[in-house]
Amino acid sequence: MSIGNGHTSPPVASTAQETTIKPTDLRGILKYVPRFQGQIFVIALDGSIVADENFGNLLVDIAVLRSLGIKIVLVHGVGHQIQELSVARNIPITNVDGTGPTDAATLDLGVRASSRVAHLLVEGLTQNALKCATTNAIRALPVGIIKGVDQQFTGRVDRIDKDFIGELIDRQVVPVFSPIAFGPDGRSLRVNSDLLAAELAEALHATKIIYLTPQAGLEIDGEVRREISVDALRALLKDHPEQVGESSASKAAHAVKAIETGTPRVHIVDGRVFDGLLNEIFSSEGVGSLIYGNDYQQIRKAQRRDVRMIYNLTRNAVKRDELIYRTQQALEKNIDQFYVFEIDENIIACVTLYFYPDKPQMAEVGSLYVLPFYNNRGIGKKMVDFACMMAKERGATTVIALSTQSFGFFTSVCGFAETTKEILPEARLKLYEDSGRNAKVLVKQLG
Repeated sequence: MSIGNGHTSPPVASTAQETTIKPTDLRGILKYVPRFQGQIFVIALDGSIVADENFGNLLVDIAVLRSLGIKIVLVHGVGHQIQELSVARNIPITNVDGTGPTDAATLDLGVRASSRVAHLLVEGLTQNALKCATTNAIRALPVGIIKGVDQQFTGRVDRIDKDFIGELIDRQVVPVFSPIAFGPDGRSLRVNSDLLAAELAEALHATKIIYLTPQAGLEIDGEVRREISVDALRALLKDHPEQVGESSASKAAHAVKAIETGTPRVHIVDGRVFDGLLNEIFSSEGVGSLIYGNDYQQIRKAQRRDVRMIYNLTRNAVKRDELIYRTQQALEKNIDQFYVFEIDENIIACVTLYFYPDKPQMAEVGSLYVLPFYNNRGIGKKMVDFACMMAKERGATTVIALSTQSFGFFTSVCGFAETTKEILPEARLKLYEDSGRNAKVLVKQLG
């Protein structure tokens, strides 16, 4: 599922089931495009999915996502391939997925498997006219000794060269990452691919992680859970880990880690289902499992101590005539109207919510601003959605917004519609006409 409200419990997907997007669904797909353009999706494929007959279709789906302006980072596993090599060469392995000890023989098989899988990915992406690259941008350190057991060549992510990866993405290159990273001495270390996906998502500020697996989704008590909050999943893993299916445990744990470090959504999708990836992203029902964070946990009501920071945050927008100028005194006087978005105690976005005494069922959203560095991460929409939620809780049925330069964002992303100035309360209408800004008047009905 791609947006905030969740799945609606469709049938469990399986290899026998084909979920297709019809040409008549294209209008539905297009409504998602403005939300996702320019955002980063980390797509992690299990080794068994690379070996599945649907692999070629997945690469076409990835090409579709790229054509829509979505930035893709690929991570692949090799567990399936290591097991095949182990059997074919009669070489025992110490661990399949990089979560336990990796001896020299297992590492050697992992390197060989990784080389083959990476080649298949690059070959398939090339066939779909996509530029791609494998890199050494992941620095790892040995895990060391855990509970008295030497993990040998198993590694953990130490550093990610996000600037280099960002340059590749900006050049329309799809980075491809294998679960083999490199230590400070240049030697190879085996890294769990689920963990690697979570680390990359954090470093690159990805909007989503999509785990493509040979299961229908996140299994809890033997059934696929279509959606679950990170708080509920965290509690489940702590208090009743036995309820989480063995095949889902790693992805569940790393989904929690990813959301806690800033990735809003993690999807677990059956990579064997034709069109499953696109249906998961571009439909409100989805076909897999969604693990989601609290959309609004970083938004709070502004306080007097925030006045100077809000003033500094918005002054460039005032210079560009995007926002009306307010002195610090005026901001302080109206600080109870402001909500702010905070990251590491720094305010990076703000919005106001104002109620009209003579029209208590109408509220106005205004002064929306997001620091440019944080653009294209969905924060602006989150602020507007939060303001609308607050308005509804206080009894409003209609929300209006006035905009000179961002009206396209309000209509295409936030669900507002253009209307006439006559909708404005009398006092607000006079202010509107006296300002001479000729802003667009936008309205949204709160269901």
